[in-house]
Amino acid sequence: MKQWLTFSLVFLAFLNTRAQTADQISGTVKDQNGAVVAGAQISINGKQFKRETITDSSGAFDFQNTLSGNYDLRISAEGFTDNAREINSSDAKNLEIVLQISEANITVTAEIGNAVERVDVPQAVNLIGSEAISDRASTVLAEAAAEEAGVNVQRTSPTLGGIFVRGLAGKNVVVYVDGVRYTNSAQRGGINSFFNLNEPSALQSIEILRGASSAQFSSDALGGTINLISKNPFTDTITPKFRGEINTNFQSADRSFGSSAQLSYGTNRLNGFVNLAARRINTLRTAGGVDSHAAVTRFLGLPSTIFGKRLPDTEFTQYGGTARFNYATTTDSQLTFHYQRGQQDDGKRYDQLLGGDGNLIADLRNLMLDFGYLRFVKSNFFGFDSASFTASYNSQREERVNQGGQGDPFGSVTHQYERTSATGASFYLDKNLPFRNSFVLGGDFYFEKINAPAYTLNPRNNVVTLSRPRVPDEARFASGGLFVQNSWQAIPDRLRFSGALRYSIADYKARAADSPVVGNRRLWQNDDLRVGSFSGRIGAVVRIAEGLRVAANYSRGFRAPSMTDLGTLGLTGDGFEVDFQSARNLNGTIGTTAGADAVSTGLAIEKQRSEFSNNFDLGVRYSNRRFETELTGFVLDLEDTITKQSLILPLGASGQFFGDQRITVVSLTPNATVGTVFVPAASNPVLIRANYTAARLYGFEYEAEARLTREIKFTGNYTYIYSKDKATGLPPNIEGGTPPPTGFVSFRYDPNGKPFWIEIYSTLAAKQDRLSSLDLSDRRTGATRSRSQIANFFRRGACVRGLTDNPDGICGSGDETILTATGETLTQVQNRVLGSGVDSAPLFTYLPSYAIANLRGGFRIGEKSQILWAFENIFDRPYRNPSWGIDGAGRSFRVAYRLRL
Repeated sequence: MKQWLTFSLVFLAFLNTRAQTADQISGTVKDQNGAVVAGAQISINGKQFKRETITDSSGAFDFQNTLSGNYDLRISAEGFTDNAREINSSDAKNLEIVLQISEANITVTAEIGNAVERVDVPQAVNLIGSEAISDRASTVLAEAAAEEAGVNVQRTSPTLGGIFVRGLAGKNVVVYVDGVRYTNSAQRGGINSFFNLNEPSALQSIEILRGASSAQFSSDALGGTINLISKNPFTDTITPKFRGEINTNFQSADRSFGSSAQLSYGTNRLNGFVNLAARRINTLRTAGGVDSHAAVTRFLGLPSTIFGKRLPDTEFTQYGGTARFNYATTTDSQLTFHYQRGQQDDGKRYDQLLGGDGNLIADLRNLMLDFGYLRFVKSNFFGFDSASFTASYNSQREERVNQGGQGDPFGSVTHQYERTSATGASFYLDKNLPFRNSFVLGGDFYFEKINAPAYTLNPRNNVVTLSRPRVPDEARFASGGLFVQNSWQAIPDRLRFSGALRYSIADYKARAADSPVVGNRRLWQNDDLRVGSFSGRIGAVVRIAEGLRVAANYSRGFRAPSMTDLGTLGLTGDGFEVDFQSARNLNGTIGTTAGADAVSTGLAIEKQRSEFSNNFDLGVRYSNRRFETELTGFVLDLEDTITKQSLILPLGASGQFFGDQRITVVSLTPNATVGTVFVPAASNPVLIRANYTAARLYGFEYEAEARLTREIKFTGNYTYIYSKDKATGLPPNIEGGTPPPTGFVSFRYDPNGKPFWIEIYSTLAAKQDRLSSLDLSDRRTGATRSRSQIANFFRRGACVRGLTDNPDGICGSGDETILTATGETLTQVQNRVLGSGVDSAPLFTYLPSYAIANLRGGFRIGEKSQILWAFENIFDRPYRNPSWGIDGAGRSFRVAYRLRL
């Protein structure tokens, strides 16, 4: 009886096992266009049964003899968003799974109105996702561009920064937010002062078009276009839901800390989110605590560590918020409202203080941003497939307070408030035409007005005098244009063409009637300019073989002279600039360089003309399921380039004024009748903007990504840029300078089924010794200094800070004779710093190479939270790029916590 019972139990167990193993899980994986996806990784995960496989050449997969039950089915493939779902083995035969192309491979910027796969776009494009932004932008948004091919970070001060695109920055790279123009005509030439007021935690991605893109994005896109894409609220078609995210972080290099919180709501018709963020950045510790361009090093040859290992005047506070709401007015239309506010408090131009010029005051007060738009999108609009209409408002304001004279405590203190307000309207209409053509008609118009009162305070008697602002108060600037765009699938999945043509106009006006009268004269005169021009692009992508494509693109860029070009008189990142009218009234001519060694070219000062660029790209792209790479060569020619050159004036101009600054003309030779010009506000010569030269930039950009194993991924890129003046072959005087050859490498380990990941990565840069005369004179790069400037700082800034003797207790009186740290006289210091008999020389004639080693990782805690950390600049190596007003951070540890609700 027991034997029969045992046999029965074994037989029943066998039957049960046979029943459990009878199920089959199979299916086919396709993309959103219906094409099969080969090599996709498929995994099933049940309580007692786990398996993995990959799809075959027909996109099929098959798990035979699976145990009956519920499973987590996960599908992943390079270039697609991961797909996960719960299945039951009894109903999982012949599944059809559609993978959506990953947002990391889709660009909405390259072709307005179209969402296009990156590999099918003729232009070179960088796509930076929200995770990458979060990992990189620990202090300011510009840091998000680190680790990318073809672009570099620009950082004038701890607060102010931007992005180089193919060696061009500031005025040559236009910035948009969600397709709305963010750049205005009052922005400074080498930097966008308000770029970092955009909050990183509110962005879904950053898209960067490398190369001229004025055909769609109008003026200023000579080198490229940056489009900041805001996060889009989620939608839920069944029930209303709330979601949220909280982030906190701390970083040791600058002892910064901050947090952000986002709350979102979604239904099938209404969705939106609110994002709030704040951070405090404290004094920065650079590598070894050393500031390479410190005023005490530049003018006295002393180490910056005499004031400690943290840089004074590098702290600031930033906070702001974003609100965005979408409402589906009908089944085929949507209304979007977007508003963001950002502010920076307590910022300073460190490069004008102890970080370079040695001045006592260089405040960036109350940088504020109010930016918003209202957008209406409708399908089936009067014969077009869809239409988009946008109205926008953009207000950027600041107050700069400066005292020059290299630390002169009795120097005039200038207060320059600026608020540039731009109202705009834009539209586009798109239509799918026969023979696989996609056509877009669009246009935009922006009207800008600047409110810029200015005054000067005399510290000796506290008398306040109205003064000439950097740009004339109440100046106006209007710009706009119309464009057409078309893409053509000449041979489906084989050959695709894309092109656009645009006509742009710009109009500038400044009125003498808006100028106050000081000393019986107006501070500026009537001025106006109106220009217009065509710009365009044409390109193609051909698929030569499976995974192999060749892309070619030509584009012509256009840039109208801006309010800053035409009207600037005052202190900027490169020094003190003067407008063409003031220089022409004193019979000024253009200098041969941007340094004190400039001589007159004999060319009279003229009103600036429009700039143009011609950009040629040729790229090769290859990808398979485990490897993706792209190599792009480019040539970028700049025509009628507006550069900064030294102003040359007759010696008789000495004693006259530019604004509130008294002019000193210095000749190179005893018998000369003209010379370079100096004012107390800056240590380098006065500069003038002029269409002076033509320049060529060429190079190549390489990027690769490889899945070495299922758990280890390699990422790398390399960028090489060479720039030259077409006439002389020398480095051109383009603001910002040319970044050095730069590379990036990364190995990331993300084990399957484990709650952690870790990545080792490094940024490497070669020596950059091709510095222009503008670079060499720029305090942020070459930091040129002369005997007279050393004397000024010795008697003023150094005295105020207790570094020299002060017998009468009044700094700057001329009785300061000894550098107390070394016991040297002023003459001895000048000879040691410059060399005996040398009148002027840069502190640096090149930027040294560097390699920065870093480590970062994350640890997931459940499904909703994770801890992120980074150990950066592990070996505490110094580094600095062109036009950086501050050295890179030293060894630092960063930790962040993220909670999704």
